[in-house]
Amino acid sequence: MSQSLISSLLTVFKFTSITSSFLLVGALLAITFLTLDINGKVVQTNFELRKLAAIASLIWMISNAFFIVFTLANILNTSVSEVLQPNILRSFLLQIPLGQYLFVQLLLSIFISLVVPRFNSIGTGTFLLLATLIAIVIPVFQSHSASSGSHSMAIGSLAIHVIALALWVGGVFAIAFLAPESRAHAVPRFSVLALWAAIAVVISGSVNAFIRLDFKEAWASSYAYLVLAKVFLTAGLIVIGYLHRKNLKKLSEIKGSKFLQLILAEAVIMTGTLAIGSLLASSQPPERETGLTVDRGLSIVGVKTPQPPSLSRILLGYEPDALMIGLLVIAVALYIKGVMVLTKRGDKWPVGRTISFAIGISAVDFATSGGLGLYAHFSFSWHMVAHMTLGMIAPIAIVLGAPITLALRTLPQGRNSEERGVRGTLLAVLHSRYSSIIVNPVGALVIFDGSLFLLYFTSLFGTLMNTHAGHLFMNIHFLLVGFLFFHVIIGIDPNPKRPPFLVRIVTLLAAMSIHAFFSVALMSSSTLIDSGYFAALQTPWVGDLLADQNKGGAIGWAMGEIPILIALVATFIMWTRDDAREARRIDRSVERMAAMGQPDELAQYNKFLQELADRERRSGK
Repeated sequence: MSQSLISSLLTVFKFTSITSSFLLVGALLAITFLTLDINGKVVQTNFELRKLAAIASLIWMISNAFFIVFTLANILNTSVSEVLQPNILRSFLLQIPLGQYLFVQLLLSIFISLVVPRFNSIGTGTFLLLATLIAIVIPVFQSHSASSGSHSMAIGSLAIHVIALALWVGGVFAIAFLAPESRAHAVPRFSVLALWAAIAVVISGSVNAFIRLDFKEAWASSYAYLVLAKVFLTAGLIVIGYLHRKNLKKLSEIKGSKFLQLILAEAVIMTGTLAIGSLLASSQPPERETGLTVDRGLSIVGVKTPQPPSLSRILLGYEPDALMIGLLVIAVALYIKGVMVLTKRGDKWPVGRTISFAIGISAVDFATSGGLGLYAHFSFSWHMVAHMTLGMIAPIAIVLGAPITLALRTLPQGRNSEERGVRGTLLAVLHSRYSSIIVNPVGALVIFDGSLFLLYFTSLFGTLMNTHAGHLFMNIHFLLVGFLFFHVIIGIDPNPKRPPFLVRIVTLLAAMSIHAFFSVALMSSSTLIDSGYFAALQTPWVGDLLADQNKGGAIGWAMGEIPILIALVATFIMWTRDDAREARRIDRSVERMAAMGQPDELAQYNKFLQELADRERRSGK
């Protein structure tokens, strides 16, 4: 088999993989979100859509397997039979980063293809949808954008682009297969989702193209022509989407072949867009001449090694992580939307909660994209500052913003009496068996402090530090476990099993002790725990790596204990206020009983004791 044929087949299977995965996303999206359900179960009219999802998942899995084989044959410039030898294939899948990412995607696609034909609950469908989106975006972290400048921005923007495109394109494909009665419910919801997905596709695609083609000669390449063709097709899709949204009511009422004819043009343009995207994914973007100077930070982290840290550089520095920024923008948009819904309804939302949430989001952005996030890549001590900000400071502010309460008050309910709806699904998650385990003080404490030892005293830390995906995982993990812990301790959001205040105080004291033990162990460590990551960077202003690591342990102790002490004081205040509220409640109850001519509870109890004493005295006689 010639290399030109291998290259062509590589593009074909890339296109097949993208198209089938997008169709799978659309089918799962339609089942779980766009159409009706019955008390959280898949309706019978969606069984054909589930069958379509099963077929798409099978094609996706097979395409992924062939794509791995042809990718390796293309890299090694050899025949397919050669790369199918067990030792060669095993080395690629287990030792080479690109192979590892593709292997993880293949494993996820196998798992999804086994579960999709049998799922019946909306919760399982939602989990499968999230797993599919994660599997689709995994290879992005080893894409050509990773070799471009502005590493975090390039990869993050491409990840957002792929996810938004999957929701948009997949949704259009899925709606074409819906029954007319289901389409009437699905089109209005999808119209809103498609609008925001289209905006995300345009912005993220433009940013990514600019990063990869940010010098004059790049725009004269064939790669640039493909990018421009994709831009024009995307613009055409947006125009069609706008016209559809403008005539939304009429569109949902169109039935049968007329609807398919209407959507055919959009589907054809989307298929062409995906084909161009497949060519782009299989092509190397033009690279700028970099000269002889090699910056280790640029080659390992993806950004140039910064100047020695100073207050101004930490506060004013900014190296955007597009994926984290995208997640934060979504969180802020949803929070603002919730507040606006309450305001239109005539309800009030405390301003202090909004300010607290904004502070928390700002802290997350500072620790991931700001100067703190930048220097965290080059020094363990600054990494620990970012860790404590993400795991201790930002979660407290976000918890006090009460995002779950806001969601429960503003999320849409079922469109009929039988549909669970988005709000009902969130309630089901909050009251699930899994949630009852992690919101238990012991469970939250084990996750919160146990993950510290698992991360920093195993080889996991060094492995994660060497990849952008690892950095992203750590940042999200720090934020989520911190939110969980402080939600259990000082959270004002609803908690199905809220622990007594005394248990919360004991949990905080235990967390303080465990965290101190972890910090002391890190301060007294005589070996590096980063598996050579910081040594490979050779950051000129760090100096002694072990001393910097010990310094990070001291910073972790100080920055970890202070938030816990603040939470401890807050818990005492909440306990005092709760007792005061209970006392006022008892007083009001006594006043109501007195107004009705009835004795209060204490008087009744004393009377009961007196009657017992009189009875015993008489029986003694």
